[in-house]
Amino acid sequence: MASIMNRLLRRNLSTSLRLGVEGPSATAGHDGGMDLWRKLSFFVAFPAVILCAVHTYLREQSHPHEPPEFIPYEHLRKRDKRFPWGDGNKTLFHNPHTNALPSGYEH
Repeated sequence: MASIMNRLLRRNLSTSLRLGVEGPSATAGHDGGMDLWRKLSFFVAFPAVILCAVHTYLREQSHPHEPPEFIPYEHLRKRDKRFPWGDGNKTLFHNPHTNALPSGYEH
């Protein structure tokens, strides 16, 4: 396997030296591909990201920010033992607007 790799590298190096270039990558012709990807990034990808961000922001603004109705199901929000932080009743990433306690929302 190593001998095949050495032969390929020698052949590629000798071809590039005959052509008067400084390495095997100079003969590959990557300038057109790089230019294509640069144009795609600036004119397709970045505008698409900006459009998605604006769309998400506008949808979030029109979304109602009220929590859903609290229904005290027995199998949800069960506390067999206290959490080791805070008052022991709230989860680690507790949000009072969206996460209900066993007795209901905090407001």
